[in-house]
Parts: sequence; C-alpha cells; structure tokens
Amino acid sequence: MTAYFVQAFIYLCAAVIAVPLARKLGLGSVLGYLVAGVVIGPVTGLVGQETVAIQHFAEFGVVMMLFLVGLELEPRSLWQMRNRLLGLGGLQMALTTAAFAGISLLAGLGWTVALAVGLILSLSSTAIVLQTLGEKGLTKTEGGQSSFSVLLFQDIAVIPILALMPLLALPELLDQSQALSTGADHHEELSLVAGLAPWAHAAVVVAAVAGLVVGGHFVSRPMFRYVAASGLREVFTAAALMLVIGIAALMSLVGLSPALGTFLAGVVLASSEFRHELEADIEPFKGLLLGLFFITVGAGINFNVLADNLETVLLATGGLMLVKAIVLLLLALLFKLQGTDRWLLTLGLAQAGEFGFVLLSYASQHSVLPGHLSQLLALVVGLSMFLTPVLFILLDKVIVPRYTKTDQSAAYDEIGASGPVIIAGIGRFGQIVNRMLVAHGVETVVLDSQSGQIENMRKLNVRSFFGDASRADLLHAAGIDEASLLVIAIDDRGRAVDLVKHARENHPKLKILARAFDRGHGYELRHAGADVILSETYHSALQMAGEALRGLGVHPFTAEQMKYAFVETEQAENEKLYQSWLHEEEGRAFTQHYRELFMKLEALLADAMQSDRTDRHSGAERGWTPPPKGYTEDFQ
Repeated sequence: MTAYFVQAFIYLCAAVIAVPLARKLGLGSVLGYLVAGVVIGPVTGLVGQETVAIQHFAEFGVVMMLFLVGLELEPRSLWQMRNRLLGLGGLQMALTTAAFAGISLLAGLGWTVALAVGLILSLSSTAIVLQTLGEKGLTKTEGGQSSFSVLLFQDIAVIPILALMPLLALPELLDQSQALSTGADHHEELSLVAGLAPWAHAAVVVAAVAGLVVGGHFVSRPMFRYVAASGLREVFTAAALMLVIGIAALMSLVGLSPALGTFLAGVVLASSEFRHELEADIEPFKGLLLGLFFITVGAGINFNVLADNLETVLLATGGLMLVKAIVLLLLALLFKLQGTDRWLLTLGLAQAGEFGFVLLSYASQHSVLPGHLSQLLALVVGLSMFLTPVLFILLDKVIVPRYTKTDQSAAYDEIGASGPVIIAGIGRFGQIVNRMLVAHGVETVVLDSQSGQIENMRKLNVRSFFGDASRADLLHAAGIDEASLLVIAIDDRGRAVDLVKHARENHPKLKILARAFDRGHGYELRHAGADVILSETYHSALQMAGEALRGLGVHPFTAEQMKYAFVETEQAENEKLYQSWLHEEEGRAFTQHYRELFMKLEALLADAMQSDRTDRHSGAERGWTPPPKGYTEDFQ
C-alpha cells in the first residue's frame, strides 16, 4: 500500500509543478503533463514499469471526455454536421490510410502489415486536440468544428478497425503465438461474444447499442430523479460515474469501443434536464485522468529503444506529421476553410493519437504486427503526440501572425460604405450595441475577423464586413477619418488594447468606446486612451444583485438605492485604484498597495449600502427629467 501512495504522490507532484509552469510560459497544459512524464520516467527513473498499467487506467479519461462531448451534441446537431463528419472525416481517414499503407509497401512490408500501419497512423489525438482547442477558446471556430468532425469520425472508425485487425493476422506470427500459449494458463477477458457465430455476434452488438439508446431515453431519467430526490450530491456523482463505467463495461463486453459507447450515451442524454449536473460531476474526473494519461505518455517513452533507433524514429515521426499535414491542408483547401482555420486543421491534427496505443497492443495480441515494429510505432505515436503542443505554439506565435499580414489581407471584404459609427466586433456584445444604434437610425459599419459570424449577420440584413479592425487600411476604408465614434467589442484583450492605442494616436478627435473583460483590462484600455470603458458583465451583474435583494424581501425602492450607492461609491474610489495600478511595476500587477485600496473600497461599500439614504439621495435617484423639445435637432 505504501508503494501506491508514493507513486500517486510522485505523479501528482509532477503535475502540480510542471503544468502551472507550462501554462505560465504559454506552452499549454498538455505539454506540461508530457514534460512531467518525461522527467519522472526516462530522466529520473522515479516511475517504472507500472506506467503501462496506469496508462490503460488513465485512458478512461478519454472515455469520459467523449461522454462530455456527446452531452454537448444533440442528434440534430450531428445531422447538421454530416457533410463535415462524413466528407471531411471520411476523406481524411481514406487518404491518410492509403498514403501510409503505400509508404509501408514501398518499405518492403506485406500488404496486411501495411494496411494495419496505415489505419493506426491515420488516427489523431482526440485528447490533446480537444483539450488544447478548449483552452485556447477555438472550439467554436470553423477550424475547431472541422477538427472535431474529423476526430469524431476517427473515433467511430475505431470499431470497424478493431473488427478488421484479426483478419489481417500473419500466419507465422499466429503460429508462434499459439505455440507460446500451448500449455500455459491464459486469462481471457470477460466477453459476451467470444466464440459466437458471426450472426450471433452481430445480433448481440445491435442489441447492446439499441439497449443503450432506449435505456438512455426511458431509464436514465427516472433513475436520476430518484437519486436527485435524496438531496445528496455525492450519490449523484456516484450515479454519474456508475453510468459512464457501466456503459464502458457493456461496450467492452460486446467488443466495441468504450469511448464510442459513452459518446453515444452522451448524445442520447444531451436533451436531458440532468445534462449540466452530469457535466459538473464528470468534469473533474475527466481532467485528472486525462492529465494522468498525458503523463504516462511522456513517462512511457523508452529512451533505450529510442537511442538504438534514433534516426529511424525521428525520420518516421517527421514523415508521419508531414504526410498528415499535407493531406489535411489539401482537404482544408477542398472544403474552403479560410485563414487561421485552415492552419488550425492542418497543424492541429498532424499527429498520431492515443487510440494508436490501443490498436498497436490489439494488433500485437492478434499477431498482425511483429513485436519490434510495434515498439517502433509506439515511439513514433508517442513522440508525435509530444510534439503537438509545439505545433500549436508555432501556429500561435509564427504562422498565424505572418499569414494575417500577408495572405489574409486579400481575403478581406472591400468596404464600400461609411457611417458615423464603426463597430469592431459583432459578437454577443457588439450585436446589442449595433441593434440599438440602427434602430435609432444611426448608420454603422461593422467589422469582424470571423467570416462565419459575418455570414450570419448578413443573413439578418446587418451591414457587416469581414476584416481585421486593427489594420489601418481597413479602418480607413471604413471611414474612420470621418467617423464620430469607434466602438471596440472584439473578443481579444490584447488586440482591443492595441486598437485603442492606434485609434487614439492617429485619430485624436475620435471618441472611443471599449468593452472590457474585467477591471484590469479596463485599466489597460483607459491607459491606452479609451474615452468610455464598460465591463461586459458589470451592469448585468448589478441588475442580478438587485434582483437577488428583491428575492430576499428587500423593498424594490431600497434595492435600487443600494445599487446606486454601490455604483456611486465605486466611481468615487475608482480613480485611486487606477492610479495605484498605473504606478505599480512588475507588469501592472495588483500589488499590496492596490489590494489595501481595494479592501478599503469594500469597507466603504458596506458602509454606504447599510446606511439610511432617505434624506441624502441625489436628484438622479429621485426621478428622471424628460429632455427639452427639439433636442434631437442638434444631432441631425
């Protein structure tokens, strides 16, 4: 038992140290986990042979991840993405498999081995890619959705690949395997389909899938209602784990992929009223197990085999990633992906995947691949996964900026319109601003760098143009020299600050209104020269606080007074907080002096909101005076 505690401490300690450091350096959590595994495994030898067994356990994190992915998709959503799922995903699998099988044949391998190698290497890493897309906020982009479609098709394709593998067995390897197993005690895994005739095997599989779908619709809801009625959170968590583990076990018993089974269950439960509770309960386990899986990938790299075959492994890894990138780039062009979305698909999926380890093990057990080839391919798979975070860094730091400055400029719309207001960003924030201005008869020019969002706006007859608002030539084309207002609502903190600086330096008379993500971002925008800064959540949160007070029995008039007191007190102290932030060193950090001022503000807020304001409320609280007649003539 002590040994288990020590090993668990080593793995957790490695994660706690390496992952925050990697995130702080901008390398991403996945690379942090992989480096941690290399350090505690091949480098220091703190963990050893148990890594393989732990990796099989940690693969359950992939199963949980696909369950959560399924919860986000309703069957209608799958039908809507059928073109990308079958077209893009199917072509990627077919072309990549054909390419690697052809290379293997040229290398002198038999056709069965070549086909097995092609199928194994055609898969990409669902765990790494989805984790990275989620961290970078790229899941909803065209490139992110296309990547998800390819990964989903690959995960579904694992089932027929597993069924095909035994048919590719090499006779000589099969004879050796049978000879070694003769007279030996052989432990077989539990199976409901072992020894069945093909038609019976198929019938059991169909019955299991049908039972999963029917049970998800008609059995899961009463079960969760029963559990929820107990009022015990831990029991609901146990029920959620029981569901995922039970489905994974059922799929394994009938010879199917546990990951695909849980994904299907997630899709079935996507419309359930318990969906969000299931997500909240499963998410921590998924994150921890995925992290453990990445650590075992790094720890499982066999440096002895790597050293003996260094040139071969490096060439094979480079060739693998190059071939997959070329195929993906061609498909991105074929499916008309633009700009950064094209490169996101190309570089994001240019690696082998975690299911490659599963298929390699399965192929070795069924005498499809020789042992030495399986070991080399495992190194190639692991090394390509290890290099994937580096490709994402290359995408962010090098390729995307250069691509934006050179090739993408020609793809932007020609702006043949102008107006007194330019709105940069037409997301959920910018849409409301634009709708209110347009409803009042104000002509606006909307710029956004997401082509999909522009297409959606044009379907609603919103005058909008595809372009990067931070580019001086596009701002000039949009009429910034004659414009009165610039509204900045783009979903990028750094670009928003840069745009404010550029507009203030080159158009000093222009009034700049900017959306801030939080207090610190607001200070940055103010320092850059914005005239009006509004936090995207401040007023909605203030309104929610007022409703909460009313819900607690506070009189509506008193609740409104308290809201006004809150705003009044914050505005009175905000200048001190800004000056403290402005004069701090170490990258505008919230230092001790700032924290002291903030705590003082909290005390002032408490005093202002608890005091009686009946005799000293301002005119703004007493009522509203209508504007004089003819006031609109000044704005004509």
